[in-house]
This record gives sequence, C-alpha cells and structure tokens, in this order.
Amino acid sequence: MGEERRLRMGMVGGGPGAFIGPVHRIAAEMDGRIELVAGAFSQSPERSRQAGETFRIHPSRAYADYRQMIAGERKRPDGIDFVAIVTPNHLHLAVALAALEAGFPVMSDKPATATYQEALKLEAAVKKAGLPYGLTHTYAGYQMVREARAICAAGSLGKVRKVAVEYFQGWLSRPIETTGHKQAEWRSDPARSGPGGAIGDIGTHAFHLLEYVSGLEVTAIQASLRSVVPGRKLDDDCNAFVRMNNGAAGALACSQVAAGEMNELRLRVFGEEGSLEWRQQDPNRLIVKWLDKPEEIYHAAAGYLGGDAKAVARTPAGHPEGYLEAFAVLYREFADALWAWKRGGTASLPATLPGIEAGVRGMRFIERAIESNRKEGWVEF
Repeated sequence: MGEERRLRMGMVGGGPGAFIGPVHRIAAEMDGRIELVAGAFSQSPERSRQAGETFRIHPSRAYADYRQMIAGERKRPDGIDFVAIVTPNHLHLAVALAALEAGFPVMSDKPATATYQEALKLEAAVKKAGLPYGLTHTYAGYQMVREARAICAAGSLGKVRKVAVEYFQGWLSRPIETTGHKQAEWRSDPARSGPGGAIGDIGTHAFHLLEYVSGLEVTAIQASLRSVVPGRKLDDDCNAFVRMNNGAAGALACSQVAAGEMNELRLRVFGEEGSLEWRQQDPNRLIVKWLDKPEEIYHAAAGYLGGDAKAVARTPAGHPEGYLEAFAVLYREFADALWAWKRGGTASLPATLPGIEAGVRGMRFIERAIESNRKEGWVEF
C-alpha cells in the first residue's frame, strides 16, 4: 500500500500459557504492515512483564492492565494505532469499549462478546465511535473459502438447497478443566466463557462459515445442546437444524468430545446444479461436484481461481498455506482498511473481512441455540 511505517498494535491478553495470543502476533506481523509494540498481556503485572520480554516489548510498554495501556499509549507521540483483544470472552466488551472511547480501532478474537446483549451494546459503541472494528473468524481468510464464497455468489451451483457444516474436536473428552489446564478452565467456566461452551468456542466458527460462504442468512434454528462429560457446566456437544432466508435447509454440528478428532471443520453447500466441499485439515483443495459433469478439484494459488482467492495467495501452487496465513489475511485486510480510514475514509471494512455485524450474528446464534434447546423446538432467529 506504500505506507511509510508499520501500524503499531497494542495487545490485550496473550500472556504466558495462552494459545491464541502468539497466533495473533505472528499473523499481524506476517505481511510487514503491523508491529506489536505494547500490551497488557495478563491480569498479573509480573506475567505481563514476562510476556513483554518474550515479545521483545520495551518494559515501559508491558502494562499491568488494559486501562493503563490505553491511557499510557494515548500520551505517547508514537502510541499504538489499534488494540487487539485476545482475552477470554468475558473481557471482550470492557476492553473494546475502553479502546473505542479512547479513539482506538479494534481487532478482536471471536466471539465478539460473552453474551448477545453485550454484542448489541458493542455494536452501538462501534457505530457511535465511527472506528474500524474487525473480528478474527480465521477461516474467512483461507484462499479456498474465498473461492467457495465466490462460486456461491456467482450462482454457479444454482439455487442453494442445503448447507451442512460440522466442527469436531476431541480435546475436551475428559474433564481436563479440573486438572489445571488453562485453556480448558476458562472455556468451561460460564463466568469467563459466557453461556455457550462448544457452541461459543467452535460453533460460532461453523455458523459464520455457513453464512459467509453460502451468502445466505439463518432465519430459524432448532438446536440440541449437551454436556457429555459429567460435572461440566457448559455444553460440549451440539446438533442443530437451521432454515435459510432462501428456503434452504441447513445442518450444523459441533463437538469438543469427538474423541480422536483434532480440528475437523467441514463445509458442504448443495445447489440445484452442483455442490462444493471444503475441509480445514485439507485447506488447499476445494472439491466441486456437478449433477451431470465430472467432479472438479480446485487447488490453492492456481491460475484459474477467481480474484478473491488470488488476492490472498502468498506462494505458488503446490506450496501449502494454512492457519497462520489465513489469520494473517484478516490482519492484512484490517491494516489496509485502517490506513484508508486514517486518510479520511470511512470505517468500513471489505466485505471479505468479518466485522461487528458478524459478531452480533454469532452471539445471536449462541443465544438462539440455547433458547431452542430450552424449549425443545424451533425458534425464529
């Protein structure tokens, strides 16, 4: 884009023992548009300082909490340009509100907040502030997801009749939250995760991918939630049927007690003339099947792909790209949107980058799934 410097990022969360914090840092810095310069990496000042050392942050910019970081960075001539939120869900709203009120754009890990009502409050704050707000639904950054989205948008499959998405993990098959496992502890705690367990952690990804690729919106849902592991306070398994705004039917399943599965996210879209299939564990291929033509396999970075997929390819075909690259695509698009805003443009994001609207719909999905489970029937979305 020809900017004179890299955008300066301040990160909240991501301290020792965190999974997603280092991922955000690597992804943000991958394309040379952003650098991590400050952070409040832990609720423990000492652990925040330790994380700052790991990330090679100047000691004066490894803050004790996010309020100190926002106040301190506002005073600096070389202060941060935006805030990245990588904390457990219960802190997302407070950090985002503080950042927006101080004039800092926000890039947040998903889900946007802990509850649907919080998401509505955040949506109002984003609109009032007039600042860019992005949400890292990682799978939107994959080349072949972008290609699948373009195929659906072009109508190549004909009218979509059915959409099926499943996201299976097995890492919570045992009650490891009782053994001191940091990631399992907060994800199984309603006070920190919010009311959704598996549906909040991975179900929101599945839901977003379903709408993002198909171009359709869910209008009603019938969900069944379970806590399979005895004593677990939140759901760890979900099965749901959905209705779409074009009359299509959908099925969504997510589980974190699918023993043996690692990160099996799979999407299928069925139209009148053909269908497509994408798997996160084989992300560089997209399978397209036709009613009366041979099956096709699309490969990442191939010359025949559409513009949206080509725009996010970094290496030639046959050189696999994956999770970190997809994550970096979102940060690159956010950086470009941020520079456009800094030059006097609007706070709008490209259509390919999830924002506050996706955040609100994701939290609505959690709320509606829980309500449907309680009523044991269909509920309007």
